[in-house]
Amino acid sequence: MRLILSLFLLVATPLAALAEPIGVPAFSVSTAGDGSQSYTLSLQLLALMTGITLLPAFLVMMTSFTRIIVVLAILRQALGTAQTPSNQVLLGLTLFLTLFIMNPVLERINTEAVQPYVNEELGFQDAVAKAQVPLHAFMLHHTRETDLTLFMEIAGKQAPDDAKDVGFVYLMPAFVTSELKTAFQFGFLIFIPFLIIDLVVASVLMSMGMMMLSPLIISFPFKILLFVLVDGWTLILGTLASSFYV
Repeated sequence: MRLILSLFLLVATPLAALAEPIGVPAFSVSTAGDGSQSYTLSLQLLALMTGITLLPAFLVMMTSFTRIIVVLAILRQALGTAQTPSNQVLLGLTLFLTLFIMNPVLERINTEAVQPYVNEELGFQDAVAKAQVPLHAFMLHHTRETDLTLFMEIAGKQAPDDAKDVGFVYLMPAFVTSELKTAFQFGFLIFIPFLIIDLVVASVLMSMGMMMLSPLIISFPFKILLFVLVDGWTLILGTLASSFYV
């Protein structure tokens, strides 16, 4: 339950503008002159239900999920394994690695926002304000200054003197852009050794006159062998995890 509340507060900050003061009834009852009653759904509840459908998107775009899933997809392409590992395996691996990487942020949110909110020491608005501080710091730390400046200029805003004052409206697209750049840099480095294997195999087959034989069929087991010998999964996942703690 604490983890669920932490995740909810983690993604609730961009939706805070949709929230209204607590105390607005979910339904309003109108009594007609003949004594009949009609019930109307509150816009607050409608906004809340709409926001819940956006929670997965916010969770993906505001954590390490994007970088990890892109790198793993590029790795699968470089190995030439088509659908192995499957999309379900990659998503599951990415999700749990994301929870591992975001654990310090979630613990801080739980300590500073969730527990005071559960103990009724803070209201919802105050809890959201407390929860956004560690999340904002995490995203800002992994956002390139050039990307942040770009989106600030597009919006016609001046960069604040203190980076902590940058709003989530500008930080979120800059963070995602920076994560994609970093993920493709990882992918480039991953592709190089497998590309060399493909070139060597293609050259050997060409020199032997076996031009009708696909080099991918021959190079595939050598790629798997290389990946296993260097303990590829540990190397890739360890590097991804450590890249967020630099």
